[in-house]
Amino acid sequence: MKRYYKILISLLLVVSVLVGFQFKDNNDPEKDRILIGLLRYVLTNGHYQPQNIDDTFSVQVFNNFTESLDPAKRFFTQSDIDEFSKYKTLIDDEIKVENISFYNLVQDRLMQRMQESKGYYKEILDQPFDFNSDETIDVDFKKQSYASNQNELINVWKKQLKHSALVRLHEKLEEEINKKTKDSLYVSKSFDELEKEARESTLKNLNEYFDFMDELDHTEWFSNYINSIAETFDPHTSYLAPKIKKRFDISMAGKLEGIGAVLQKRNDFTRVVEVVSGGPAWRAGELEVGDIILKVAQGDQEPLDIVGMRLDDAIEFIKGKKGTEARLTIKKIDGTIKVISIIRDIVEIEETFVKSTTVNYNGKLYGLINLPKFYIDFEEKSSRNSATDMAKEIERLKQENVEGFIIDLRDNGGGSLETAIDIAGLFITEGPVVQVKYRGEAPMIKNDTDKKIYWNGPLVVMVNELSASASEIFAAAMQDYKRAVIIGSKQTFGKGTVQNLLPLNNYFRFGDDLGALKITIQKYYRVNGGSVQLKGVISDVALPDRYTYMEFGERDQKNPLSWDYINEAKYIAWNNYENLNDVIIKSNHRVSQNDNFKLIDESAKWLKKTQDETTVSLKYDLFKKDVETQKQNSKKFESISKYKNNLDFTSPKYEVPLMASDSILSKKREIWHQNLSKDIYVEEALHVLSELKIKRQLLVKN
Repeated sequence: MKRYYKILISLLLVVSVLVGFQFKDNNDPEKDRILIGLLRYVLTNGHYQPQNIDDTFSVQVFNNFTESLDPAKRFFTQSDIDEFSKYKTLIDDEIKVENISFYNLVQDRLMQRMQESKGYYKEILDQPFDFNSDETIDVDFKKQSYASNQNELINVWKKQLKHSALVRLHEKLEEEINKKTKDSLYVSKSFDELEKEARESTLKNLNEYFDFMDELDHTEWFSNYINSIAETFDPHTSYLAPKIKKRFDISMAGKLEGIGAVLQKRNDFTRVVEVVSGGPAWRAGELEVGDIILKVAQGDQEPLDIVGMRLDDAIEFIKGKKGTEARLTIKKIDGTIKVISIIRDIVEIEETFVKSTTVNYNGKLYGLINLPKFYIDFEEKSSRNSATDMAKEIERLKQENVEGFIIDLRDNGGGSLETAIDIAGLFITEGPVVQVKYRGEAPMIKNDTDKKIYWNGPLVVMVNELSASASEIFAAAMQDYKRAVIIGSKQTFGKGTVQNLLPLNNYFRFGDDLGALKITIQKYYRVNGGSVQLKGVISDVALPDRYTYMEFGERDQKNPLSWDYINEAKYIAWNNYENLNDVIIKSNHRVSQNDNFKLIDESAKWLKKTQDETTVSLKYDLFKKDVETQKQNSKKFESISKYKNNLDFTSPKYEVPLMASDSILSKKREIWHQNLSKDIYVEEALHVLSELKIKRQLLVKN
């Protein structure tokens, strides 16, 4: 790793001399050229699988950039796109000479079209909508063509604004019904009154949206273009503008102020991809992975529509000071719309630490260890990390005479490669754990060199679609060594790459902050030679869940690196179970016959079908009927969320006095145990764990 850094730093020092020779001033155009020059050299020479900056690359950047600026296709016309298209195969040439003519043309046109649209939407919203006409809108805007002229563009605005107003109108009508139900003397507002309120609300929302967009500076706009170039290399390579870099530094320091959720832009929508363990959203219990945030309100203020808004801008409205209320209008993955309240708080790194619990199952005591992240402090090696904490937790639970362990890696997005190797070493004597490869170099085998085994008994590892990176390294090693049964979703996330963060000011002397580049520099491979890239880790026991048929994981990202394999490392499988294959076969059969898992699978298919149906009626009666039908269909699956496994989870003995003196910790553990008592997946994992038998001679030896 150090050798690679020296090469990269030397390269960038040369680059800085070359680029520095060309640029003299510190104004924005000069800074833009510097960024383009640095980006080109770093990506071409430092990325694991560099793209040829050619005409094909140019077309990809063209599409990325134009789509990112106008995902709902309500600003650009086809004639604009045709005019931009003269650069379609020239962007590569511009990048090579640090020219930004394409960017300037598109950005200037966007500013012009946005200014024009301020007149459109105000005029449209000044007149009542006819919600009795048979009209539909396809909310998957990627399927739509650009408007051929200005009149068509105005019609695009009419449909989209009518849809926004319709959603608000339906909410207001439902509120009136609720008020009348609670108070029979309440005088309900008329349909026309509520229709006007819905338009006024939509107008206020758009006014605020455009006010916010008007405040964006050049750096924020230009970073969008830079990312259109960076993300063409792979989905994990990206440019972090100074503001975003600052936010990233805060999160790496382990403290975030907000709702405790990781968000991602998907087409025109802001989607939840992770709910941070122990954070405000996690404690509230209503926000889930896959939910789409449609609107954000600050307490009881009017909600702001964030559909179509850039992710960074949406986040500015969602985050906030501790103690303030974020009222989110969310679209659940079953299509239902719900308003939830989350009180913002400090999300401490403590919530990413290892925690454990014990449970009696069929007369035996077992331990469950939850690891939300593979954490380490690279600056202070003596501080706690996930490997040392895991070892301590195992030793503590062994003192309570547990007879098997479940390691829960669900929703664990990864972290430190080093700690993943060390944790794998807690369960094997020694040997290779993972293979890491730089571009054009032979693979490096990363070994566990500590012969000590902390646990030599039955082991189950739980994963899901959000288990990624370091989680996949650990799970793959346990599977290849035949050390544990991997149980969970059909496959894990499938991220088989490693990134480094390079602050660009380290390599070029410039007065302003240039931000940083997160760049993919390595791929990693299992000890059996296969990559987890795209394919992930295939579970030994595949459990259906609500995301089974959804677009999820690395394979559904833009421009992911391909799957491949290298030579197998020399390793000796553990092979100390008497009945490993039998237990796996029995569990898969049991799952296939379980009515609850059948219902979950049926629900997943229904959710996928719902997600694929993107055409919405703009006739109120039909719209209302569709909403009601969706609600009725979802009731069939209500029993899934009400399931209870009737298991009693108890904190380890060492934690009992800590909870007695710390009410917050006690409350967190209470919530965690309540969630586990409703977890059908943990129940099946315990069933598998209880059936695993260790070979007699190993038991005698121990």
